[in-house]
Amino acid sequence: MQRLYRKRIVLGVGGGIAAYKSAELVRRLRDHGAEVRVVMTQGGREFITPLTLQALSGHPVHLDLLDPAAEAAMGHIELARWTDLVLIAPATADLMARLAQGIANDLLTTLVLATNAPVALAPAMNQAMWADPATQANRQLLEQRGIRLFGPGSGSQACGDVGMGRMLEAEELAQAAADCFENGRLSGLRLLITAGPTQENIDPVRYITNHSSGKMGFALAEAAAEAGAQVTLVTGPVFLPTPDRVQRIDVVSARDMLAACEAAMPCGLLIAAAAVADYRPEVVAPHKLKKDPTTGDGLLLQMVRNPDILATLAARPDRPFCVGFAAETENLLDYAMRKLRDKNLDLIVANDVANPSIGFNSEENAVSVIDRQQHVTRFGQASKGHIARALVAFIADRYRQA
Repeated sequence: MQRLYRKRIVLGVGGGIAAYKSAELVRRLRDHGAEVRVVMTQGGREFITPLTLQALSGHPVHLDLLDPAAEAAMGHIELARWTDLVLIAPATADLMARLAQGIANDLLTTLVLATNAPVALAPAMNQAMWADPATQANRQLLEQRGIRLFGPGSGSQACGDVGMGRMLEAEELAQAAADCFENGRLSGLRLLITAGPTQENIDPVRYITNHSSGKMGFALAEAAAEAGAQVTLVTGPVFLPTPDRVQRIDVVSARDMLAACEAAMPCGLLIAAAAVADYRPEVVAPHKLKKDPTTGDGLLLQMVRNPDILATLAARPDRPFCVGFAAETENLLDYAMRKLRDKNLDLIVANDVANPSIGFNSEENAVSVIDRQQHVTRFGQASKGHIARALVAFIADRYRQA
């Protein structure tokens, strides 16, 4: 169940008696490391109070389509970008019907239409309602659109009937949610990822670095492991936990990172997400530099170029499929295309770090991927975890086609 660790899950609670199980589901998801935000329908509030789910989730429960407390009063858009999975439990026959028809007349149904994250339903209804041809037609339509159904199970029901229609138990639903983050797109492939900044020493107490947090690279490593790859993550100094099933190698400088990457070769796929310093001081002072009153207020450092890690690995005889990153503040696509060509890459991921909502240290991202034919594929703003899984799926498809 490590696959739920640090995942962002929106739990939708529909209006059925099985809503009482949603409280236990929130606990189970959080026990396995997920962050949970709850969205309730009007009917759901009749069966369990928002206060209960707020206490268990640790966050206010979302109730209204237009939320004055949300940014621009559009809470559905914020949640749609935030989440890695929308899980609706219980999903009533009415809710399934509205989703099948694309009706968006409350916060939960609008959120489903607005998100790019996976959506899963845990049906819960009377056995006759589940067996009804209309419900079965809605089920088929939803599954055709990629919405997953967890259950229902069979057994005794609140109305006294026995049959199909029971919502699965909390632990079963938590396991099914975890399975949403597991796929075999990169099964068995050796994959090397670089992440974070590098640090270039000036003296024993000072260094040159950048604002990279490593969050995107670590999210990619986690997504690649979920896709079945054997992942080696070479990272500069960051304060992030190592993703499950990932081999982590910590480095400091650009030259350290290059040496670690070369030691990890050969591999089938390279994703270079690190923000590597282009320059380093030519001479590292052996002791802390002191202010010199005879030289005024300035300090001059002679800088030399660092090795180009990505270009070096892309030029090897055993060259992997190479994916680079271009973090730019202007002329985003032009600079990215130039880097793609100059470094002999297969794909490049361009992101605008001048935008604080998707730049360094942010929790969200929005990127464009460019291939050798200069075709641009855009991924809209979403959580870095969601972007990472979308990128890994895209890269996996291109790798298999190469």
